[in-house]
Amino acid sequence: MIYCWHWNASFQTSFTSRLAKLFSSVGGVGKFRNTLSVMEFTNEAFSGNFHFGPFLLKKSVEVFYNSKLSYGIVNLKPIVPGHVLVIPKRVVKRFQELNLDEVYDLWQSAQLIGGRLEQYYQVDAMTYCIQDGKAAGQTVPHVHIHVIPRRIGDFERNDQLYEMLEASSKDSHGSRKWEIDSEQRRERTEEEMEKETKVLRTLFV
Repeated sequence: MIYCWHWNASFQTSFTSRLAKLFSSVGGVGKFRNTLSVMEFTNEAFSGNFHFGPFLLKKSVEVFYNSKLSYGIVNLKPIVPGHVLVIPKRVVKRFQELNLDEVYDLWQSAQLIGGRLEQYYQVDAMTYCIQDGKAAGQTVPHVHIHVIPRRIGDFERNDQLYEMLEASSKDSHGSRKWEIDSEQRRERTEEEMEKETKVLRTLFV
């Protein structure tokens, strides 16, 4: 299953209330309120390693955002500038396997990151997308939200974005597979990714 949202500023303001309704329907309003304390931006040093699926990666190179239960990481082969991923810290394959605290923290993190990216890149809107399972185009067995800055006319057809996300590249860069193989989406070096990571971290200071 693929979950995708196109957000602009007016839609973003209603996000928390939508989550509240969702959580109250599955676990009660009180249970939702208990998750509010989970979301916090920690000052944990961006050093050491973390897991993205089966892959052990460097925080110093890829992690630009860190909450209690989620990371924001840069993309090896972004579709457009600012295309990043938001992942739960716990390695979980499918969206349904996340607990409510993780769901709230993940989407609250995505909302915050998307808002900062929209301002930084001065774009018109954002796309938030989850490929939930191999049949949906998921190439790394770890839940992740694609957060993608969008501009009017950035694709000839809007559906091209989803075709790029669904397509699977056989190129693994020695470790992990990514979505599509093209000259425009070459694999970036650690130095390039770390440079972007350092810039994006400043958006959350």
